[in-house]
Amino acid sequence: MFEWLGENWWAVWLTAFLAFAVVEMITLDLFFIMLGGGALAALVADFAGADPWLQIVVFCIVSLLMVAFVRPVALTHLKKGPAEQRTNVDRLIGEQAVVMEPVSIDGGLVKIGGDIWSARSAAGILPAGQKVVVAAIEGATAVVAPPPAAGTQS
Repeated sequence: MFEWLGENWWAVWLTAFLAFAVVEMITLDLFFIMLGGGALAALVADFAGADPWLQIVVFCIVSLLMVAFVRPVALTHLKKGPAEQRTNVDRLIGEQAVVMEPVSIDGGLVKIGGDIWSARSAAGILPAGQKVVVAAIEGATAVVAPPPAAGTQS
């Protein structure tokens, strides 16, 4: 079997690419797919007739270049976008909430959407029933503050 693999490096590179692709689907870190790109480049080098040592060099260089130059650009494009595309708790920042139990710097409860969250005040004590804005999420605690317009009422 090792003799066959020694004569058919394309199978090694194809298997490596598929393994990197599967690991990338699990991690979603855009690292292993860059290694997969290096494996595809080595596969092309094999089909072009390159010796195994040159295929390994092509794999290493292409993988390194992709990790160094392509991955940062791809991560930047993935992370930018309008607020409507925010996910999970990031989406709650800036949302309105209602104070259920008085919220102080030490704690309290607020209702964000349909969910009750433990909360802490970013500015003084907030009485029950007051509308507030979520300023940040720290673990399972919402940091809330009065809405900006509340202080400028006439």
